[in-house]
Amino acid sequence: MSDVLFIEGGRVIDPASGVDGVRTVVIRDGKVAEVAERVERPRDARAVDARNRWVTPGFVDLHVHLREPGQEYKETVATGARAAVAGGFTAVCAMPNTKPVNDCAAVTELVLARAAAAGLARVYPVGAISKGSNGEELAEYGELKASGCVALSDDGRPVMSSALMRRALEYARAFGLPLTVHEEDLHLVGKGVMHEGAAATRLGLKGIPSQAEDVMVLRDIALVELTGGRLHVAHVSTAGAVRAIREAKRRGLPVTGEVTPHHLALSDEDVAASGYSTDFKMNPPLRAAEDVRACREGLADGTLDAIATDHAPHSAVEKDVEFDAAANGIVGLETAFSVCLGLVREGALTERRLVEALTAGPARVFGLPGGTLARGAAADVAVLDPAAEWTLDPARLQSKGRNTPWKGRRLAGRCTHTIVGGRIVHEEGKADR
Repeated sequence: MSDVLFIEGGRVIDPASGVDGVRTVVIRDGKVAEVAERVERPRDARAVDARNRWVTPGFVDLHVHLREPGQEYKETVATGARAAVAGGFTAVCAMPNTKPVNDCAAVTELVLARAAAAGLARVYPVGAISKGSNGEELAEYGELKASGCVALSDDGRPVMSSALMRRALEYARAFGLPLTVHEEDLHLVGKGVMHEGAAATRLGLKGIPSQAEDVMVLRDIALVELTGGRLHVAHVSTAGAVRAIREAKRRGLPVTGEVTPHHLALSDEDVAASGYSTDFKMNPPLRAAEDVRACREGLADGTLDAIATDHAPHSAVEKDVEFDAAANGIVGLETAFSVCLGLVREGALTERRLVEALTAGPARVFGLPGGTLARGAAADVAVLDPAAEWTLDPARLQSKGRNTPWKGRRLAGRCTHTIVGGRIVHEEGKADR
């Protein structure tokens, strides 16, 4: 007898298929068999009651740090995948800043093996642009693609050499791989630890100007024009970067961008209000209000293709120190939907655009399967309760990381069920399966 699951009575929002309305989703043998208004369910068939909830394609995250191999005390592939499905993410792209760096098949294969053993979210490795992410010599892109990498990045290390970046774009193009890049001019960053502005001055902290990001984005767009390579700008945070990406798209260049929930919801004034809390320290830093507005507008109008969490778990050893010395980054997989739903309630984003930026948008950027509930697609599904209110207790997170600026905050919107390949891998209030 075939394995069948009915998801009934929910509002199905699937921008890729143009569906938005109350439907029943029928899953058979791990694939979407039907999405229809009226479907008769056999009495003994399994069902999920989705009344008053949203049913969407599973979320896809282009930018997470799973820390394995090498820093398993911060996170593992298994704990990161568990956090992902708790947040509605059915697929995540694992960045290569592991120890050792993922610049070869051996590391890629280890990540994939750990993901298969966990049996939770789909994990897509991202390989390094340069060997050791040192920005000196290109990694072997053919080997990385053959072993399972879907993109290339030196992650938190910008490719400072324009000549190396040119060669990387050319080489990656031959393998159909996009480069996902951390854009900052290290010479402009200097010893900065937060956004350069009035808040940094009041706090007595060294600042990082927005232009550190802007100039690198502009450089790499020029190199895309030269090479025809595909550029994806990670965690866009400045008005100048949004403007540059918008213009590049207008000119038809293969340039895409992502933005994080924290750069959409928080600003440098939140750093000041936090009293030097290192849960508000990240790279790129939280920017000025005008940058936040530009990022929101860029996401709303499609200039920015995707919401990506930049999920960056750290232990207390890296975070419970003075602000200058603390590691950059926060966890984000389990709060992304709630935080971004807040933007919908503020009128900055439509419900459809929010779902698209978490599903079809990111899947399209890296050419990944998923992001749709079309007939025959893999049954990767999120069931979401937009009205659910909850208080974030870091101790209850599935991630090993506790570093979140929403600690103790009252949030609205939560994932109740996550389904990967037709199998329920997360159900709110029940032990993980």
